Amino acid sequence: MKKLLILVIITMLAVPLFAEEGVLIDFSLLAADINVRVSENDTNDKPNQNQRTLMDFSSAAGGSFTAQQRRYMQSSLAIENWEVTLASSSRTVGNVSNSFTRQAASRDHGTVLGVRVLFPIEPFNSWAMIKPPFDIPAYENSTVGTDGTITAMDQEGGITKIRSRFESDEPGQPAYGVIKNVGVIREIQVRVYGLNFPHGLTTILINGMGEESRHFMGYLNFDGWGELVWRNPAYMQEVRNRDLRIVPLYPFNTPFIKFGGFLIQRDAAHVGGDFVTYFKDVQVIYDKAVLDDDRDINDEAIWGIIQNREEARKNWEMERFGQNQVLRYLEQQRQATEPDFRDPSRRDQE
Repeated sequence: MKKLLILVIITMLAVPLFAEEGVLIDFSLLAADINVRVSENDTNDKPNQNQRTLMDFSSAAGGSFTAQQRRYMQSSLAIENWEVTLASSSRTVGNVSNSFTRQAASRDHGTVLGVRVLFPIEPFNSWAMIKPPFDIPAYENSTVGTDGTITAMDQEGGITKIRSRFESDEPGQPAYGVIKNVGVIREIQVRVYGLNFPHGLTTILINGMGEESRHFMGYLNFDGWGELVWRNPAYMQEVRNRDLRIVPLYPFNTPFIKFGGFLIQRDAAHVGGDFVTYFKDVQVIYDKAVLDDDRDINDEAIWGIIQNREEARKNWEMERFGQNQVLRYLEQQRQATEPDFRDPSRRDQE
């Protein structure tokens, strides 16, 4: 009886060890490190894209573009490509023009995501959403060269690797927005720099079904770097209280989560106008959906079901991503490039 009691206590203490901890996205990895021209007349040689996360959206452009134009249809998760979207009631020209992201240098954390939002000064509720420039692909098995060339990833045993380059390279390493094999999330942590603003912060996640979930982290009314944590109130620590079931393994995909962005909420009673903050990373603690094991037969090598399914899903994600990027490319090409009438460079030209 005594031995049984000891065994039960050991089992109960071991339950929390099954949870995994991972960095969903680390903004220090998203610094611009390569230069990709955006048009034939682009002479800028400064880094403007992030090599690891560079995507080619020319496949969604249709047949009316030349090969030369298609070459410039690329984008990445480089920090200054991220978007700031305001509530519809706050989208004046001045507010939208002065709400954007910047790559910032931190003494303690290296490169971080800097965000500026210009809220209305009038007393009404408002919000701003900080989102990646495109939906982060969960199934992007390609590599990117230093010149921006994107090529399919090598194969192993005739089977294409299905690890997305937006995942971490090794277990325990930071990811670029995607974590696979995620069951129940226990906690989410955001490292964020506060400047005593009373605004609320929400983290947005997207699961494998495309469903968006929003997790309120807390308020930014502190000074300096802080760690805001969301704890799942429905998380069952005791295994005996969980809904236990056996689920089929192959060929069902393991669940995943990907980063969808941040939401900043400003209350009508609080200060409006300019708002600035910085983000370092987003970390999660979660239960594994499927335990890692060493199986006798390589099911995928025989049937190839997952490879075909994930290739179809990748193409679907690329189509969604590409359509918006093509529209932005066209708008960029139509944009006026002449200097302002009062610009000193105009006088030099004359």
